[in-house]
Amino acid sequence: MSRSTWSSRAFRHCSASAALAVTAALAVPAAAAAAAPAGGARHAPAPPSRQPVATGYGGAVSTVDPDASRTAIEVLRRGGNAMDAAIAAGATLGVTEPYVSAIGGGGYITYYDARTRRVHAFDGREFAPAAMRADSFVDPATGKALPFDQAVTSGLSVGVPGTLAQWDLALRRFGTRDLRTLLQPAIRVAEKGFVVDQEFRDQTAVNEARFRDIVPTRELFLPGGKLPEVGSVFRNPDLARTYRELAKRGPAWLYKGELGKEVARTVAKPPVDPAASRNVRPGLMKPADLAAYRALPKRPTHVPYRGLDVYGEPPSSSGGSTVGEALNILGNFRLDAKDPVTALHYYLEASKLAYADRGAYVGDPDKVRVPLDELLSQGFARERACLIKPDQAAAAPVAAGSPDGRYAPCVPPGTQTRALAFEGPQTTHLVVADRWGNVVAYNVSIEQFGGSGITVPGRGFLLNNELTDFTLQPPAPGAPADPNLPAPHKRPRSSMAPTIVLKDGRPKLAVGTPGGSTIITTVLQILLNRIDLGMDLPAALAAPRATQRNTPSVFAEQAFIDRYGRDLAARGHRLDPFPGPPQGVIGAATALEVLRPGLVQAVAEPVRRGGGSALVVSPAH
Repeated sequence: MSRSTWSSRAFRHCSASAALAVTAALAVPAAAAAAAPAGGARHAPAPPSRQPVATGYGGAVSTVDPDASRTAIEVLRRGGNAMDAAIAAGATLGVTEPYVSAIGGGGYITYYDARTRRVHAFDGREFAPAAMRADSFVDPATGKALPFDQAVTSGLSVGVPGTLAQWDLALRRFGTRDLRTLLQPAIRVAEKGFVVDQEFRDQTAVNEARFRDIVPTRELFLPGGKLPEVGSVFRNPDLARTYRELAKRGPAWLYKGELGKEVARTVAKPPVDPAASRNVRPGLMKPADLAAYRALPKRPTHVPYRGLDVYGEPPSSSGGSTVGEALNILGNFRLDAKDPVTALHYYLEASKLAYADRGAYVGDPDKVRVPLDELLSQGFARERACLIKPDQAAAAPVAAGSPDGRYAPCVPPGTQTRALAFEGPQTTHLVVADRWGNVVAYNVSIEQFGGSGITVPGRGFLLNNELTDFTLQPPAPGAPADPNLPAPHKRPRSSMAPTIVLKDGRPKLAVGTPGGSTIITTVLQILLNRIDLGMDLPAALAAPRATQRNTPSVFAEQAFIDRYGRDLAARGHRLDPFPGPPQGVIGAATALEVLRPGLVQAVAEPVRRGGGSALVVSPAH
């Protein structure tokens, strides 16, 4: 996809009822809702412009979408806290960003509780059905992993959804509003609709062939058999009804009730058009798998860095461990804002080493041993840091280290490691702060754009393809063990990295991004920009990006290559344009910074993917 394809996001998503208060009376006559088709050709006024930076008091939010940001702000204005606002915004994103965010997926929440001054993590990652085995994605006819596109568009790829269980757990722990209340803004947007822009049309077009082959997906996202027109209003009455029923019945409706049975039936027998030639393989999920699912409260990862405390998501995500290890490595070097090339060289080398260790050691800790404490230890970081030469990039891939507690001053660099596993780059991230000082960083995802491509009939949401984040091909006999092979009720490794940074025990920064395995490097580079290179937060997000994931090439945005390519090439880095998707664009970050007590700056992308939406309750003048 070309860069211009993705630059249209500035025209994205306005609820057709934007002039009405988001959380006002939301009842719509049932007959009218039933009569409104999904999609629709009615044109609406142009959406309001986005703002990438907002500074003020009383609470702040940054998301990729104006409807979601307005939802969060309204919750905050009406006395809800950051957790309430984040979940309400997440539900709205399920309407306006259906190809990346849905109750058919999962995610991770990092939360700072102002009352106790503690950071918490919530793992809502999907897990595999009980019938899943290490070779479930291997074609018995060839002995090789299924072609990736076939693995994605299949019931095999669908993990047991974690989003609703995570919302329930997070609200019970830290919310002040119930789910019924928090779903109302999303119901309104689903009924009234949002304005289709070029990006939504293009995302649909990318999926058009497989969407046409799956009957309920075609009916929902190709209204009248056509791509939705730019400027039309896209409605999702099926999702509105699903949310309304969920508001009455609660998450048990999915995990122990009829909705769960519908999901399991859809996975086991994907609703493919009989005339289609596509082989959409059945999945392994049973209703008992949904009943067995639990979202997990976790102790977040923590590393000190330059007098700050950086908290992130522990495994099953590799986000907190890999960001943390790379920061520990960087902490061994003086980085000077006057010499950004040297700082970026160390950033790329630290990322390279941390990714080698991620691939070797990180998986679902309930199923494999993850040496997390050693991966985040200062001794291991020093051992890894000593491999970095100030004037010469190491040839990648480099070998993983040995986080065994016995650390030599230096170890020889290696050249062998497993290949970087594919990880879909489509998810979304939001941040929220409230008037009391609570902060949420939240990643939610269904994996690919459009997930598995399978819509639950009559329910208005897509199912994820998160199980393709597993290593699909078991290692050959005698090869090193892989911590990320499929297994019953195992969570595939993720890179999602919702990150909160404290200063003197109080929130200073919160940041995260979509981008698959580039999430880690984007979060890391934003922290480098803000903490070491002296940029303010808007500049730190806007700066051009590069990602080094232990691959022979550094993949970078063109502006990064133009600015730093020659100097970094002189140190042995090979820079190539980031292939996407979207082509040439790495991430779509959201972040916030507490400038002083009560005063918060929310920041979204100014340009990437058309920019995001930052809002505050009471703007500073």
